[in-house]
Formats: sequence, C-alpha cells, structure tokens
Amino acid sequence: MKRMHGDATKRTFGVCMLMATLLFGAAVAKADAVLDWNLIAVNTAITNGQSPYAQARYAAIVQLAVFEAVNTITGDYRPYLGSIVAPHGASPDAAAIQAAYRVLSTYFPASASTLDTARANSLASIPDGQAKNDGIATGDAAALAMIALRANDGSSPAQFKIPGPAVPGDYQATPSCPIVNGIKVGTFFHWQYVTPFGIPSAGEFLLDPPPALDSNQYAKTYNEVKTVGSFSANSMERPQDRANVVLYYAASTPAQVFNQAAREVSAQEGWHSLSENARAFALINMALSDGAVTTFLNKYHYNFWRPETAIHGGDTDDNRKTDADPNWVPFIPAPCFPSYPSAHGTLSGAGAEVMRRLYGEAGHAITLSNPAVPTIVLHYGSFKQITDDISDARVYGGIHFRTDQDAGARLGRAVGTTVYQNNLRRMHEDY
Repeated sequence: MKRMHGDATKRTFGVCMLMATLLFGAAVAKADAVLDWNLIAVNTAITNGQSPYAQARYAAIVQLAVFEAVNTITGDYRPYLGSIVAPHGASPDAAAIQAAYRVLSTYFPASASTLDTARANSLASIPDGQAKNDGIATGDAAALAMIALRANDGSSPAQFKIPGPAVPGDYQATPSCPIVNGIKVGTFFHWQYVTPFGIPSAGEFLLDPPPALDSNQYAKTYNEVKTVGSFSANSMERPQDRANVVLYYAASTPAQVFNQAAREVSAQEGWHSLSENARAFALINMALSDGAVTTFLNKYHYNFWRPETAIHGGDTDDNRKTDADPNWVPFIPAPCFPSYPSAHGTLSGAGAEVMRRLYGEAGHAITLSNPAVPTIVLHYGSFKQITDDISDARVYGGIHFRTDQDAGARLGRAVGTTVYQNNLRRMHEDY
C-alpha cells in the first residue's frame, strides 16, 4: 500500500423526513432534471433506511447513470461507461429523469409508487414525441448498465469485526454496538473492500498512523475531547452553537449535506447547463462514496479506540497527562467502528474538495436545514466553514479525537482531488 504522509444513524421517521425535506427543498428542486432527481435520490435512500455509506454509494450510481445518459446525447465529456448509444435528437432531460428513476425503482421497490408519480410529473414537462421516447430509452440503457456494473461490488453481504482483547489503543465495541453471536462487534468491516468509483484502489490512500499514546499530541487531543465532548459538559465547555452543530451533523449524512449544498450553489449561480450539472453531481458523489471506502480501509487497518474507551482506560496508556474517568459518557453515541480517521470527516473532505474545484471555495450563500432537527439552521459562505463545523461536531460530540478529524480531512482531500482529476474530463481537454 502506498502511504499518505501528513501531519502527526428508522424507516417510519425517514418517511416523515422525506416529506418534510421535499417541502423545504421545493424551491431548489425545480432547477432542472438533474437537481430535481438528485433531491429525490438522496431522500429515497434515507426513507429506505440506508446507512450514510450506502447512501453515498446509491447516490453515486444514480448520478453516474444520469451523467452517462445525458453525456451520451450531448458528448461534452469523456464517458464513464462508454457503452451507451443515443439516437440523434434524443432528449437529455428525458434521459436524466429516466436514468435516475430506473436506478432508484430497481434498488428501492418499496418506493415505487412515489417514484412513479415523480417520474410522471417530471416527464410531463417534456413534449411527447420521438425525442422524448429516445431520451427515455437512453436513460434506461445507462441505468441498467450502471446497475450491472455494480452488481458484485463488495457492498454486500455485511461483514463484522470481532474486537480482540482489551489492549490500550485498540478498538473495543461501545455500548450501542450490535451483538452478533453473543459478541458486540464492529460494523462495516466489508466496506473497505467495496469497488471504488473514481480512484484506482483504496490501498493507495493509506494514512500515517494515529499519534502514539504516550505522545503530547495524543494527550492534547485526549483532554480536548474529554472536556468538550462529555455528556455533562457545561455551556462554557460546549457552547450552544457547538452543541447545535453536533446535533445537526449527527442527524445529517455527508450525502445529505453536500448534495443539498451543491444544489443550492448550482441553482444560485444559474448558468450551469444540464450536462454540467450531470457531471458535477456525478463527481461529487463518486468522491463521497470513495471516501467511505478509503476511510474504512484506514479504520480497520489502524483499529484505533474511540474516546469513550480511551477515557475509561486513561490509566493504561502510559501517558501521565491522560487521567482516566470510568464514568465518562460522550454527548452522542459513538458509531460502531474504529475511530481513526473520522468517516464524516473523510467523506465531507472528499465532497468539499470536488465542490471547491467545481464552484470555487467561497462566496456562496448556503443554508443547511434538516427536518430531523427542525430548530437548527446553519448558514455558510464557504465549503471550509462546513467541514470545520463537521470537525467540531465530532469532537464536541465526544466521538472523535481532533486528530481523527484532521486525518479524515487529509484523506478526503486526496480522494476528492483524485476523483476530480481523473474522471469525466471534457471531451477535448488536454491532459
């Protein structure tokens, strides 16, 4: 493996969430077929109870099918599949709608009625005729090809990690983790083996290890999360604005956050064509999904303990600056897999890096809201502000060391850069 060097979440509720999200997102969702169906795609995965990592995978499949269908007609970019042929004059809008619809209806048959209605409403704006029919056929072909490509990509069946003995620094399952065969286990062990969309292999993105337990750096990050991430932290230790970002990003997955932000930015700028949007959303979601693959490779490679376990065992780490507290509880429950690097940090860093290259870093007006936390609305002018808040959210939530967040940010940037530089380039662009 090539080493990267750098500094040493219920189905019923999901239905309600989808309906509320469709309402607050209505203004954005009427931009074009790509943006309309991006919102539908993200919400459909949430409604069907998918994990954050499955959400990213499904979004990538949808958006690549949409891209391939549209691009087969417009010919603006180098194809992803290269096997789809569109009749001359086919409607790219019809192709985009049908591609997204076919992927979603195939994977989520429980949402068939809702998706059928959305498809009919979307296609109603396109005049009937040969162009529309040919666009639909092109979208179907692209969707079925993408589904076939990802049929055996390692995303199932689920595999679990049985934690080893309680060794200082090694991951141990935390209280909320599932029990398999009588043992609490680590989840998503198999996700490191999922076939990436836009990077050569996850093995090319191996981080440097987390800080040594006896180091000053470890003590500093240990004491930070111990202070600000405790369930019992006071308002001086965890101000309300930091508590808000903890709760918001605990309820909001990277796919939700960065697709919503991208829809807003694209709609505000207003000049992006259907083809440009199709490419942009494909790249963003490829990066999010590949970020998940690389983060789980690193997580299970280093197998680093969560702050909760570390603080309970602070007297076992050979560091005189880390006092143990066996009663310490994090503000939010820890996810059930190793701590280093942060998954939310990695996926977010990957998505933000692609968006930075597509839209520029700053000068945006982004408003993030989620009906799961209706009283919290976050406003941002840059993508870095979002990723900085996500970093704080995981530390102030008590589920990550700051070094987990920093490593995830580095990893995400590297993944996003690789995805952007090596995929869906302009047809006549020089390399």
